[in-house]
Amino acid sequence: MGESKVSERKTGIVFNIQHYSVHDGPGIRTIVFTKGCPLRCPWCSNPESQRLQLQLGFNPNKCLGIKACFRCAEVCAYGAVKLNVEESDRILIDRKLCTDCLQCVDVCPSQALQAFGKPITVEDVLKEVEKDSVFYARSGGGLTFSGGEPLMQGNFVAETLKEARRRRLKTTIETCGYADWSTMERVCQHLTSLIMDIKCMDPEKHQEYTGASNELILDNFNKLCEHFPKLPKLIRTPVVPGFNDREEDIREIAEFVKDKPNVTYELLKYHRLGQQKYHFLGREYPWPDTQLEDVKFEKLKEVAKSIVNQ
Repeated sequence: MGESKVSERKTGIVFNIQHYSVHDGPGIRTIVFTKGCPLRCPWCSNPESQRLQLQLGFNPNKCLGIKACFRCAEVCAYGAVKLNVEESDRILIDRKLCTDCLQCVDVCPSQALQAFGKPITVEDVLKEVEKDSVFYARSGGGLTFSGGEPLMQGNFVAETLKEARRRRLKTTIETCGYADWSTMERVCQHLTSLIMDIKCMDPEKHQEYTGASNELILDNFNKLCEHFPKLPKLIRTPVVPGFNDREEDIREIAEFVKDKPNVTYELLKYHRLGQQKYHFLGREYPWPDTQLEDVKFEKLKEVAKSIVNQ
């Protein structure tokens, strides 16, 4: 029993490690993206992060075609790889039959088939992160956990952050704040800064659009301010047209976070950069084709600034 718990703490599931980021914490960062998220925001730019399990991704533009290669169908024991009747030389993935066993990924020569997610140890994460250590020293950067929601793999993330701090690396997580307080508290003990989303103040609206109420998130934010007053906290609101792009929406959040210890507040402009990844997963992009006008976004930034800087 003890061995399995140790293994759980020291191994996690990540879907990407991104180097040289300057938008996800102070300085130059290496971002470790973990799988799993308790929310289902329809505008999510990382749909491959939502499920904790490994998943099959298919990019048809890289497929060599069945005339040149049909290895994926040959190894699929479930009949999930089929001929695309609309494009006679291409395959399609029947997602109802696919079990995400990922055997087809191993035989795909063009990497049209890929695995979203892989198991990784704490040590291997830190080996990758420390490749950029020279940039951290000069810029004040370090390691950032993002996702998905890092707190869904709280034991693994806490173990990694603890070891990172032992190696004198600066540490950050990006979180939606939806987690047991005990998990958040354990992780925050090993942070040098924190980034957290607050999307809206209306619990019913939050439930409707994300699949969960915001009550736990707001409660965790208050506890963060109480138990970790010296921890720098960047609170972000992704401004999504049709969801929280009214002045009233931003005003309510700004009023909630103002005057809290070591809190900075900023708005992020909605984008559709993750749209293609939905197709790789065999899904339609669920959010309407809407844009947030620059003029409106700048006005909302001024609203937030006028309240927080009072």
